[in-house]
Amino acid sequence: MLAELLISDFAIINELRLGLSSDFNVLTGETGAGKSIIIDAVSLLLGGRAEAVTIRSNAERALIEGTFHLDQETRASVDPLLAEHGLEGDETGVLALSREIRRNGRTVCRVNGRSVALSILKDIGQCLVDIHGQSEHLSLLRVREHINLLDRYAGLWEQRAQFAQAAAQARQARHELDELVRDERELARRADLLKFQVEEIGAAKLKPGEEAGLEQERLRLANAEHLAQLTDEAYAILYEGGNEAPSVMDALAQVNRALAALIKIEPALGELTQAVETAGYTLDDAARTIHDYREKIEFSPKRLEQVEERLDLIKRLMRKYGQSIEEVLQFAQEAAQELDGIAHRDERIGQLREQEQDLLHQVGRLGQALSKVRRLAAERLAAQIEAELNDLRMAGARFGVSIEWEADEEGAFATLPAGGEPGRYAFDATGLDRIEFLVAPNVGEGLKPLAKIASGGETSRLMLALKTVLARADHTPTLIFDEIDQGIGGRVGAIVGRKLWGLTQAQAQVAHQVICITHLPQLAGYGDAHFKVEKRVDGDRTVALIDKLNKRARVQEIAQMLGASGGGAVKSAQEILEAVEAEKAKSKA
Repeated sequence: MLAELLISDFAIINELRLGLSSDFNVLTGETGAGKSIIIDAVSLLLGGRAEAVTIRSNAERALIEGTFHLDQETRASVDPLLAEHGLEGDETGVLALSREIRRNGRTVCRVNGRSVALSILKDIGQCLVDIHGQSEHLSLLRVREHINLLDRYAGLWEQRAQFAQAAAQARQARHELDELVRDERELARRADLLKFQVEEIGAAKLKPGEEAGLEQERLRLANAEHLAQLTDEAYAILYEGGNEAPSVMDALAQVNRALAALIKIEPALGELTQAVETAGYTLDDAARTIHDYREKIEFSPKRLEQVEERLDLIKRLMRKYGQSIEEVLQFAQEAAQELDGIAHRDERIGQLREQEQDLLHQVGRLGQALSKVRRLAAERLAAQIEAELNDLRMAGARFGVSIEWEADEEGAFATLPAGGEPGRYAFDATGLDRIEFLVAPNVGEGLKPLAKIASGGETSRLMLALKTVLARADHTPTLIFDEIDQGIGGRVGAIVGRKLWGLTQAQAQVAHQVICITHLPQLAGYGDAHFKVEKRVDGDRTVALIDKLNKRARVQEIAQMLGASGGGAVKSAQEILEAVEAEKAKSKA
């Protein structure tokens, strides 16, 4: 539940701190006082769209913070998200969210004091609060939304996801099949190009790492004369000497002779002889290696030309097919596979057609199973909504769900329910069903599309009935209703209040925290906590304030909501509250 809400510098709210009841909270006040702004702030806190224009004038930022107390069931869905992103809080079962909106358009989202991406805030927010806004009843007028409302009621999201996966596989097979049977001339041109590319790369007989070896060989061949000169010079210094200077090896021999004479006088220097002899062996080996290398130096302009041509070929292929020999070879392999696929196109087409047929049969089976559950759920939904409508002073109104399939020569293989003929039917990610809500507002009328015949007041009551039914199976802990009582008169207000209050009780399938903005005194009377929002002028600024009403203040507020004044209005307000208390006590008994 949303335990506390802090709003700072948002729209006409300077600073507002709101502590909420875990049961039924009602917010009342004059039109334009700022009630819906509070709901807008909650929406932002949960990841809604943010705009800099919502920041209060002369402020640099707006801040919304919310503290949530999580029950065991809510923690089961929220805790894994927190653990995944390292957002666990210090206190078990307490979650802190915040959203900061800055003038430069940047927003900062935090969960338990840590900055997070907006997407993470949204994922967590969806587990906490469900907001039913003033204009949400318009979703009833959008036929494409009806299937989502029915599936939400029936709890079919997992089964629907399985169908969507099979449908996607069938579409993929169809796409690949279409690609293969496209224009023959285009395929022929593609095959010629692929054949040329494969043959061009194959003729080069490239080897991984070959380029580096060739670069080294080119360097050696281009500098052959200089290399020969250097090796001759090094060998001559070691073995031949020059300009009357002895060679290094001759000089070492002289050193050895001198040391031999020295050791006779000073035997302790014997190790020096061994060191000089070792140096001689090492230099002798070096001289032989230099000599052997000199013998292998090749003065071959022809070979240099061959290496240059080979490197030029490699670079040309790399410009066309990849940045390295390995990438060029990979390109050739993929081109060969595509060429093979074209060459064996007929065989692959046959395989894909068989695969597509299998998938379309699977889609049909899953679609039939999904449709069967939907039809049963639609009957239950219709009965429950009709019962709700009866309570909402639409006695005799009928509600129905039209579920139809559309024939399609390339669709899924399925059999219509209730002994229908097998055939092929269109499908999308939601299934085979085309769903539309129907209503007969008055006795004796036939069911007709809701979107075409329901009046504004009837649509509001239909949405309220639907939301009430859906909320009983909804596990979102906090439900917010923003003036969903639009178009509903005072005579129905008490019934609406009783239904919303009932959503907070343990007798309901799931007990919720409910927050409701209302203009109906009969509805407001059912609040367990009553808050009044009012707009005041402070100096040259307009500010929105909120107060939690005590029993006396609450009587005065409901009297004002009745649109009357004096002792009669106060007495009527007291009667409303006394009747509500009696009704609540009766329900809890």
